[in-house]
Amino acid sequence: MTVDTHCPYCSLQCGMALAPAAAGSGLDVRERPAFDVNRGALCGKGRTAPAVLGSAARLTQPLVRADPAAPLRPASWAEALDRVAAGLAAARDGHGADAVGVFGGGGLTNEKAYALGKFARVVLGTSQIDYNGRFCMSSAAAAGNRAFGLDRGLPFPLADIPRTGCVILVGANPAETMPPALRYFTELRANGGTLVVVDPRRTRTAEQADLHLAPRPGTDLALALGLLHLVIAEGRTDDAYIAERTTGWPAARAAAMAHWPELVERITGVPVPHLRAAAELFCAPEAAMVLTARGPEQQAKGTDTVGAWIDLCLATGRPGRPFSGYGCLTGQGNGQGGREHGQKADQLPGYRLLTDPAARAHVAAVWGVDPGTLPGPGRSAYELLDALGAPGPDGVRALLLMGSNPVVSAPRAAHVERRLRSLDFLAVADVVLSETAALADVVLPVAQWAEETGTLTNLEGRVLLRRRAADPPPGVRGDLDVLRGLAERLAPARAAGFPVAAEEVFAELRRASAGGKADYSGITYARIEAEGGVFWPCPEGGEPVPRMFLDRFATPDGRARFAGVQHRPAAEETDAEYPVWLTTGRVLAQYQSGAQTRRVPELTAAAPGPYVQMHPDLAARVGAADGDPVAVLSRRGRAVAPARISAEIRADTVFMPFHWPGAGRVNTVTNPALDPVSGMPEFKVCAVRVERAEAAGE
Repeated sequence: MTVDTHCPYCSLQCGMALAPAAAGSGLDVRERPAFDVNRGALCGKGRTAPAVLGSAARLTQPLVRADPAAPLRPASWAEALDRVAAGLAAARDGHGADAVGVFGGGGLTNEKAYALGKFARVVLGTSQIDYNGRFCMSSAAAAGNRAFGLDRGLPFPLADIPRTGCVILVGANPAETMPPALRYFTELRANGGTLVVVDPRRTRTAEQADLHLAPRPGTDLALALGLLHLVIAEGRTDDAYIAERTTGWPAARAAAMAHWPELVERITGVPVPHLRAAAELFCAPEAAMVLTARGPEQQAKGTDTVGAWIDLCLATGRPGRPFSGYGCLTGQGNGQGGREHGQKADQLPGYRLLTDPAARAHVAAVWGVDPGTLPGPGRSAYELLDALGAPGPDGVRALLLMGSNPVVSAPRAAHVERRLRSLDFLAVADVVLSETAALADVVLPVAQWAEETGTLTNLEGRVLLRRRAADPPPGVRGDLDVLRGLAERLAPARAAGFPVAAEEVFAELRRASAGGKADYSGITYARIEAEGGVFWPCPEGGEPVPRMFLDRFATPDGRARFAGVQHRPAAEETDAEYPVWLTTGRVLAQYQSGAQTRRVPELTAAAPGPYVQMHPDLAARVGAADGDPVAVLSRRGRAVAPARISAEIRADTVFMPFHWPGAGRVNTVTNPALDPVSGMPEFKVCAVRVERAEAAGE
C-alpha cells in the first residue's frame, strides 16, 4: 500500500509517497505532485531517505555501560529504562531538579516536542531544557517577535515568492540546502521579478541572481543599514505606511542616516554602486520581500541584524501587504513547530512565555498540575551544554538527549564534548550510534520518520502529517513510548499524562495551545489530510491564516515596531595572528550533523568529507594547491581538511561545511559567543588563520 507522507529532512517538508520496494524489502520513494510545496520534486536526500531505515548502522537494541570506562553492551528495554530513570533520579535527588537537563531536536515531531517539554517540567521538575533549534533560526524568531509581536518563519506561503517584484535573499543558499525551493526564485525571475543574493560566497544560488552582494562575514547589519540610508536619502520611504502601521521610526531613521554608503562600503566591502543597484531593485516594484537564513542569524548580533533587514521592509511599506514583507527560511524539519510547543527554555505550548502567569495557569490546567510547580525559564542551548558536569550548585549532572548530535553540531565542539564526558549520567535516544550517543551511559534505539505517525510544521507555518509507512525493526521503540516508560518509573501518578499514541498527544497539544500565539486548537489529523496541511494560527471553529498581518500586527497596539539598531563588530575580529574570516554552512548531499546522511552510500559518494573553500590568492599565500590538507586554526582549536580553491569566495574568507566529526569538524573552531536576546551562537563568523597542514604539525 502506498502511503502519502513527507520527507524527514529540511523545513520544506516535501511531499512524497512511500510504497513497498519493488526489489523486495524496504520502501521506495515515489513522487507526490499534488502537494504544492514541492510538486513532486525531491532532492537527493529525499529520494534516498528510506536507505537509513534498513541501514546496518541502525540501532535495534538498547545499549548500556556498567561504568564510564566500560564499553557499551546490549541490554533489555527494562534494564535500559531502569538505568535512565535511576541516573536522572540520582542527580535530581542529590543535587536538585535543575541538576537534570533535557536537550531536544528540531527534527522531533510536534507531539514529541510537546511531550518532551511536559516531561521535563512535570516529571523532572527541571527548568534546564532547550534544543538544537536554538542554533537554527532563534535570532530571526526574536527579531520577528520584537517587530511584529509574533514569529512564524514565513508569514506567507512559498507560492507568493514568484508573485513579488524583488527578493533580497540574505545568507541563504536554497540551491543546496533545500533544492526544490529554488524553483520559486526561478519562477520569480521568469515573471519579471529580480533576485538579489547576499552571501560572501558565489554559491549556486548566487549564480541565479540578478545582483550578488558579497559582504565580509559579520557585516550584514551594516549592509542593511546602508540600504535603508539610500532608501531615505532617495525619498523612497512609504511615509503613509510608517505613520499608520509602525512605531519607532525616528530611532531607525537616525541609525540608518549614520551609515552613509561610503562608510558601509568600508565596513562590508560591497561597492557603493552595488548598494545603489540593490536599493533600486528593491524599491522599484510595488511588492518586494526580504528573506533571511542562517547567514545573518547565526551571529552574536543576529537579532539586531535581522531587525535591520525588517526595518528596511517596514520603511518601504512591505510587511502586511500582498506578496510582500519579511520572512525567514527555517532550516530544520520541525524547527518552527519544535519551539512552539515547549522544548525551548523559555516557552510553553502555543508559543506562550513561561514568565506569563496567565500562560502558566492555562497550561498547568491542561496538565493537571499547580502552576506554582512549573519551573521558570532555563538556559539556552549552548549555555546548557556549557553547564554540563560543571562543579557547584549550578552544574547539570545528568542529561536526557533526544534527536540531536551536539558533539558535531555545537560551537566550540571539543569543549562541549568534554562537558558531555564529565556528566554523572548521559542518556541518548537516537536511530544510529551518533558521535554523541557513543559517549552515553545508556543508548535507546528509537523509531524513524517512516515508522511512526506525527505532525510537523514547515517553514510556512503549515502543519503537516507524516504517516507511518513501515514497522520499526524489532527492538526499536518510539520516543513517546520512551517518555511513557520513564514517567512510569519516575512519577507513576503522572504516567497516564504521557500517552504513546501520537494523535492522543496532539489532541492535548491542541488544548494546551488554545488561545496562544501558535493556536493549533482548530487543527486535527483529519483536517490536515483533507486540506493538504493547515496554517496556524487556527483556533477551534476558525479558519487558518496563510497570510499574516494584512489587517494588523500581533503587537498590543497592532503596529509593527522598528528596531532602530546600530552596526557593531563581530564578537571576534581578525587580527595579525588570525587574519582570515571563517564561515560555515551546508552542502547539497549532507544534512545537519550528518549522523544519518553519512550512512547513505549515494550521499557519501557525492560529499565524502569536509573541505576548506579558499580563494586562489589566499591559497598562494598559504602555499596550498587544490586538494592539499590545510589547517584552519582559531583561539578554540583547529580543523584539518583538503583545500578547495575557488574564485567564488572572498579572498579574506574561508568556508567549511559542518557535517563531519573528527579532524575536519569545523565546529571545533567556531565561536560560542551568544546573541544577548536569542542565545544564538556566532557560527557564521570567527577569526582564523590558515596553514598547510604540514606547517601546522601534521
